[in-house]
Amino acid sequence: MVNIRIYVEGGGDQKNLKSECRAGFKLFFKKILPDKMPRIIACGSRKNAYDRFCTAILNKDTFCILLVDSEGPVANKISRWDHLKERDSWIKPGNTDDKNVHFMVECMENWFMADKQCLAEFYGQGFILNALPKNPVIEKIPKSDILNGLKRATRNTKSKGKYGKGKHSFDILSKIDPVKVCKAKHAKILIDTIKKIQTCQKSNKK
Repeated sequence: MVNIRIYVEGGGDQKNLKSECRAGFKLFFKKILPDKMPRIIACGSRKNAYDRFCTAILNKDTFCILLVDSEGPVANKISRWDHLKERDSWIKPGNTDDKNVHFMVECMENWFMADKQCLAEFYGQGFILNALPKNPVIEKIPKSDILNGLKRATRNTKSKGKYGKGKHSFDILSKIDPVKVCKAKHAKILIDTIKKIQTCQKSNKK
């Protein structure tokens, strides 16, 4: 059976943050994937995620996925690899296609906008829900609007304090509802890709 590995941007350079990153993604995926969990590799920077993915893709016994922020709007008619080539000058490795690369849209926090009630419950007293961006199409919200909105919404919270990317982000990720997140295009493509690989593997075992 081919194993699935997801090389994800996140966790910075600190060992404890990488551990929290892995745990957050694992709990997120566990709630929506019915079969064997992919292995999560927290890579820190987006460039390190790309470099590790390019090395891992040479292993034919593993289906590798690169999961990064798009860091900007993704044009409708452009492939994900072409987006990364234009923005980061990243070259698509041989024997890969768009099934191997996926976006959390401009930033991971775009996903949080799909489950604002979870955010409110996480922060509790003092959380200002109306300070968050109001666009229901979460993938259309710019990164700057989301991060500024989170800072405004959490500035008066009593127990957690102001939103911090390493401080709170992976804990929130573990708690949000992936079904709500997957109403967004890119998140749905990611989960559908993993489920399809898992279904193919189960069929091949019969």
